[in-house]
Amino acid sequence: MASMRDIKLRRNSIQSTQKITKAMKLVATSKLQKAKTRAAESRPFFDKMRETIGSILDKSNTVNHPYLTQREVKSRGYIVITSNKGLAGGYNSNVVKLVMKNSEPNDSKIVAVGKRGADNFRRNGYEILEQYNDVIEQPIYKDAILIGEKMLKMYTEGIIDEVYIAYTSFVSALTQEAELIKVLPVDTEEFIGTGEKSSDMMTYEPSPEEVLEQVIPKYINSIIFGALRESVASEHGARMTAMDSATNNATEMIDDLSLEYNRARQASITQELSEIVGGAEALK
Repeated sequence: MASMRDIKLRRNSIQSTQKITKAMKLVATSKLQKAKTRAAESRPFFDKMRETIGSILDKSNTVNHPYLTQREVKSRGYIVITSNKGLAGGYNSNVVKLVMKNSEPNDSKIVAVGKRGADNFRRNGYEILEQYNDVIEQPIYKDAILIGEKMLKMYTEGIIDEVYIAYTSFVSALTQEAELIKVLPVDTEEFIGTGEKSSDMMTYEPSPEEVLEQVIPKYINSIIFGALRESVASEHGARMTAMDSATNNATEMIDDLSLEYNRARQASITQELSEIVGGAEALK
């Protein structure tokens, strides 16, 4: 059995850790409420962009545009959104594992949003094209435009032939799901039936291709922006859950150590009493 001093030191150490995990849980809970609201605010714009593209494709069966054209895939680009910090359960590892499961280092290029993902991919031999650590702290639409323009430029120049985005979708405070979606080339089948209900006489000037040239980049930016905000909400939800679990585990450990300390203390008292009684008997 460990000494009373060792047990007490360990219990005090766990109590200090428990205070930290409890404080982190409260902070994550507070941030989660704001992040959920911001994630919800970004969805209407994304839905409208999708509706517009669907409308164009529904009414223009012969649209031919580079953003819609499949080509031979030699290199893939991945926008991977993780956090700069740990202590969030499987939040970071789930996204990284999903990308690695569906890619190979020799034909994949990573645009990393968040330090954790960048470090992990670099260790596994992936090429990191760009790294945006500050973006994930408080993403704004301008950040999505910056990343979107980077990916569109590389796609147009033929540096990459497909673009994917990996992020964590926010379902609830207790549930977050890693997602991997294809961004470029745009899959026209996904837009079947999504177009806005409007007159059959509607036309697009100067042409559907020119309209798509303007709309698709905004659509891609809205996907990136929505993924950034969903990921922030998911990070806070995952951290809140992880810190709650850590706090509960610490409580159980403290209870066990308190019981062990009391037993050690009782044994010490019993031993002292036995020594006193033994000494008194010896004097007789």
